[in-house]
Amino acid sequence: MPPLGVGRQHTAIRVRAMRSSPRWRYVNAARAVEIAVVTARTTTWPVPPNLHPMKIDDLRIAKGSPVRLTKISTDATLGLADKADALAELAKIQPDITELQTRLHAEGKRGVLLVIQAMDAGGKDGAVRGLHGALNPTGVRVVSFKVPAGRETEQDYLWRVHNECPRKGEIVLFNRSHYEDVLVVRVREFVAAEQWKKRYQHIANFEQMLADEGTEIIKIFLHISKEEQRVRQQERIDIPNKNWKFRARDLEDRARWDNYMAAYQDAINKTSTPDAPWYVVPADRKWVRDVAIATILRQHLKKINPQYPPNPDVVPGMKVD
Repeated sequence: MPPLGVGRQHTAIRVRAMRSSPRWRYVNAARAVEIAVVTARTTTWPVPPNLHPMKIDDLRIAKGSPVRLTKISTDATLGLADKADALAELAKIQPDITELQTRLHAEGKRGVLLVIQAMDAGGKDGAVRGLHGALNPTGVRVVSFKVPAGRETEQDYLWRVHNECPRKGEIVLFNRSHYEDVLVVRVREFVAAEQWKKRYQHIANFEQMLADEGTEIIKIFLHISKEEQRVRQQERIDIPNKNWKFRARDLEDRARWDNYMAAYQDAINKTSTPDAPWYVVPADRKWVRDVAIATILRQHLKKINPQYPPNPDVVPGMKVD
């Protein structure tokens, strides 16, 4: 059988090939799907020639330069050859992040807010896990916002978000965020258009206030293709140990794909600012996604350049008896 390539859209082809083999009758169907998925994920083949490298800086959306998501690649390689190349690059980046985070925590003057948004199965959880190898849990929190409940429904929509923003010296990762109030709320028509349209300015003002008070803001949109989402959602159905991730509502949202893309595009264009920029990260390939996010975080930590504070209790030359 010829190489399947890197993309997991080839999984279905591999499964069909397995079914045509006499050995298929000896293999449980769900297990066969799992084998195919693992094979497609872990096998390294040359990058297809139609995929062009993209610079990290090209992922940042400048204020006043409207972006069209349909024109941005979901499977760009950012110049990486394969997964092994990506792991080698991460090995170079992670020590820098570790050192910079330690200095941020020790300095205790500024915080970092990393917002991660994506369509369902877009890789938000994986993106968070990808950063943990470089970050000290002592100075990091992950916040996953669910459907508002209890008192949250009795307050303004930013109330619960403000309460979870980073303290000085802390990095906070938002797995979903206040942007749901101009995304799902818009697409599902939970509030009137005249209400959610005002929220872009609310959010921009809120984030500018955070930035002015010492919070470095980074916003990541994990950009996957509709086909890649289909493959990942099918995995959640076909592979038993992934069944728990699947919800019937996910298919309802998938049917609204174009509406969600329009909502994301508006949110990015209306709220990407110099102090709270959006980055559109190609996320069909998880190893590309992880390198891109790590590189972006390192860039922002280098920009704020935290320093170890002097300690008056340390006297040069002092000895411990």
